[in-house]
Amino acid sequence: MTDERADAAPRDRVSMHADLTLARWERMTLAEQLGNVGADAGRAIRARASGNDARAAAGLERALVQLDLTLDDPRWAGHRRREIARAREVVCDHLAGDNVYGSTPESLEAWFMAYAMAARLGR
Repeated sequence: MTDERADAAPRDRVSMHADLTLARWERMTLAEQLGNVGADAGRAIRARASGNDARAAAGLERALVQLDLTLDDPRWAGHRRREIARAREVVCDHLAGDNVYGSTPESLEAWFMAYAMAARLGR
C-alpha cells in the first residue's frame, strides 16, 4: 500500500462496516468521521502488532477509504482538509511506510481519540 490515493473515487470503493452507509457518513460531523477512522486505524495497528497482516491490511484499507471520503467532503475545506490530508499521510507512513514521522500507536490513538471524545460529547 502506498501513500498515494487509489485511482478509484472513494465513493466507488466504499468498504466500511455493514451499518455505516455512505449517506450516513456524509451526515456525520468531522469529529464523528475522524473518530470512526481512528477505530479502523487502531484495529490495523493492533492486528499488525499481533502479526495478522491480512487484518492489518483490511483495517488500513477501511481507514484510508474513510479518510478519502472525509477529504472529499466539501464541508472540510481549507485548514481542516490540510489536517485530514496530513493525518492520512501519517497513518500511511506508520502502517505501510518507513515511519519517517516517528509516530507511535499511542500517538495515533491519542490524536484520533480526541475526535472520538468530541463526537461523543456532541451527541
